[in-house]
Amino acid sequence: MVATIGPYREAVRPSLTVEIWSDVICPWCYIGKRRWETAAATLRDEVDLNVVFRPYQLDPTSTPGKSAPVVEAYAKKFGGEERATQIIDHVTSIAAAEGLEFRMDRALRANTLLAHRLLWLAEATGDQYALKERLMRAYFCEGLDVGDVETLANCAADIGMARDGVRDFLNSDDGKAEVKALLQVAAEADITAVPTFVFDGRWMVPGAQDAETFVNVVRRLLSQKTETGVAING
Repeated sequence: MVATIGPYREAVRPSLTVEIWSDVICPWCYIGKRRWETAAATLRDEVDLNVVFRPYQLDPTSTPGKSAPVVEAYAKKFGGEERATQIIDHVTSIAAAEGLEFRMDRALRANTLLAHRLLWLAEATGDQYALKERLMRAYFCEGLDVGDVETLANCAADIGMARDGVRDFLNSDDGKAEVKALLQVAAEADITAVPTFVFDGRWMVPGAQDAETFVNVVRRLLSQKTETGVAING
């Protein structure tokens, strides 16, 4: 796009908002995040991308404050320990191809509402992207309990947030209604699996697509909006 400033014309890079609906304990969400980052690196000179993570819970019925080895949760969900091990081995190998070293043998499945509340808080401070990465690494690589207040406070401190402030926030009800409202938005938008990427509030792309697919989606959207004269800045 070109903007006119007095007698001069100056190239203005378009901007685009990308909402990523995901859960911090979803292996495909971490894989999808890495693939998206590869795509974003390719697009860096073409568009300014504003990425926001939105909440989704794989298991909203899990007991808050109680965690268990992920293999136990997978065995219960998928019909036995053998099948659970097969699934874990499969996603671990795919993750490795994206540069992620999963250690799901020590991952602890937990209720993620607290984690999503913390991510909601971090969005306002500009730390959300770094926090999302920290929480996923804590779960998939370090065997930390992402449903535990102290663990979450420590993770937040690792990326520069105030540990005591985060602890106080999580021990209150702040952000709970807002996060639950966003979870309802996902349900009403028929988001039934994650990750789901929503571009510009209208194009929905489900799944951990390869980087090339993400690049093509963004370029097609920008091209369409330019052709129709839709503003794509701000």
